[in-house]
Amino acid sequence: MTTAVAAGPVEYIKTIGLTTNQSGRGFTNPYDCAFDADGRILTLNRCDTVRASLVRIGMMSWDEDYLGEFSRGYGRGDGQWILPVAMALDRQGVVYVTDEQQHRITALDTDGNFVRQWGEKGSDAVQMNGPAGLAIGGDEILYVVEQGNNRVQRFTTAGESLGTWGEAGDGPGQFNMPWGVGLDAAGNVYVADWRNDRVQKFTADGQFIAAYGSSGDGDGQLSRPSAVCVDSAGYIYVADWGNERVQIFDGDGSFVQSLRGQATLSKWAQDYMSVNPDERNTREIANLVPELPAHFDTPYLISSQTEPYFWGPVSVRLDAEERLFVVESNRHRIQVYQRRKE
Repeated sequence: MTTAVAAGPVEYIKTIGLTTNQSGRGFTNPYDCAFDADGRILTLNRCDTVRASLVRIGMMSWDEDYLGEFSRGYGRGDGQWILPVAMALDRQGVVYVTDEQQHRITALDTDGNFVRQWGEKGSDAVQMNGPAGLAIGGDEILYVVEQGNNRVQRFTTAGESLGTWGEAGDGPGQFNMPWGVGLDAAGNVYVADWRNDRVQKFTADGQFIAAYGSSGDGDGQLSRPSAVCVDSAGYIYVADWGNERVQIFDGDGSFVQSLRGQATLSKWAQDYMSVNPDERNTREIANLVPELPAHFDTPYLISSQTEPYFWGPVSVRLDAEERLFVVESNRHRIQVYQRRKE
């Protein structure tokens, strides 16, 4: 098996991350990332039930200097999380996090101080059902995707509902367990419509514009898309979770490029290997890109055995320099890409 790289406008830069079973440097089932005004990279660690106490947000620099972490822990108290999904920062540096289990949004500052939270299970205004994807526009409006209510709800940063759109179904403007949301420079809203295997584009007030993708594993097809973001050139990046890849479309929705993953050792992993020579030696003789038997014929099975590939790509985000961060929950890392220089 090879890790052939499809030609296209995006190229691999590096990998960030290291799995950890304790607090400190490293990731534990990361689910999202965000960037503050100082250029720090924030990573939301969702964690599995065995390691629930490690639910937190870690901070690092582009050079992978570990800058600390913050959280009010796992639980149902003010500022705590059970199943955090996505996060976004406002201009004041307040971090907003969706919690699909508690049907609410929690806001903390980057010192971990509780700011506010709102939401409860339901379908009325301010209520939510399984809030997942989250994005903040330049006007400081929060867009929240509710998988259980099959809708998008807009909020002020104070938690006031500004209205909703969407309903269950597979027609234009309808959803089936939507999961991710992203905005373009014009303020249009893109929703990763998970069970409909597509991305839908709307105006800021919910008027349907277009739909991209169809069910399948071919170029331009999607299987359970989990996240979407759009750069200044109009390229649309979709975390094609079910196909273990990232698909790139142009502004008209035409297929441009597919990324399968090209991970290399992160700086943190290299540091770890340097003080653990036995593990380094074992890794050097391991076959990380094996020839797989015929029954390993699904993206999940292939990715689970092929270390450079994405395995559980749950989030795609762009930093201020428009570098693409692909968050992998199953391999506890982030792969970073950029547009090729013209």
